Amino acid sequence: MIKYIMKRLAIAVITLIVIVFILYLMLQLMPGTPFNDEKLTEAQMAIVKAKYGLDKPFLVQFFNYLKLMLQGDFGVSYSIQKNMPVSQMLDARLWISIRIGLQAVVVGVVLGLILGITAALKKNTWIDTFSSLLAVIGVSIPSFVFALFFILLFAKKLNILPVLYNVHQPFISSIMPTIALSVFTIANIARFTRSEMSEVLGSEYMQLAQSKGLSREILIFRHALRNTLIQVVTVLAPLVVGLMTGSLVIEKMFSIPGIGQLLTMGIQVNDYNVIMACAFVYSLMYIVVMLVVDLLYGVIDPRIRLVKGGTNE
Repeated sequence: MIKYIMKRLAIAVITLIVIVFILYLMLQLMPGTPFNDEKLTEAQMAIVKAKYGLDKPFLVQFFNYLKLMLQGDFGVSYSIQKNMPVSQMLDARLWISIRIGLQAVVVGVVLGLILGITAALKKNTWIDTFSSLLAVIGVSIPSFVFALFFILLFAKKLNILPVLYNVHQPFISSIMPTIALSVFTIANIARFTRSEMSEVLGSEYMQLAQSKGLSREILIFRHALRNTLIQVVTVLAPLVVGLMTGSLVIEKMFSIPGIGQLLTMGIQVNDYNVIMACAFVYSLMYIVVMLVVDLLYGVIDPRIRLVKGGTNE
């Protein structure tokens, strides 16, 4: 197992370096510079580029950036907040996006599992139909449409929740964004849970376990749910990263100062360091989550752990 983890970590590091290289190359090929809005002569532009090291060859720039990045230094902002360290800008925004994303993940997973399990156990009943309808609606309608509905209902009609995000009331002002973001997760988890659990409940080994006199609770929670979670965890991994890094539209609608908003501003003004930092954080989170998912497979299903252990020895 340790060999497997080390191997995955090595692959993750190589993948991150490749991603950073491709992003850095793409930014270099983009038209314009971070200083497009400034009225500078060619001589002044050359001085500014030399100040930030942008006058050096591409590979020299890349390896200098990579060296600093590995030390936690993402450089300074060229345009959004001039000369402010990007790491400080990320620190102020990243945790807001992660907190709201984690809230949406918890709500989405809990409600999605409840809907999916209930639909599978009550197959071909009105509960199954209702759950399937909710899942289709959740997948079909974008999250910002639900956000508009929640704003009209809870903020305008009932006047019980604020529309704009307030750093002094982080929980109350994040309720509507959390619910809006979690709808898609609820729908996906419910669909996959119902599908997988229905298949597991109809399998031969479940019928064998039932014939041995095992109680319904043991059949559902120890055997059916455990096998269902393998597929659910696979689906959940990319959803978790997407939610934690924030939805651009949702953050805009509720004025949430998150990483998604920062990335949008960076792209608009060609702020290379901000774009690189946001993309790196997203990639890092995705790789870490996928590694955790691989480890969870072994916890959920011991057979997977045995296979991995056998291949690594």
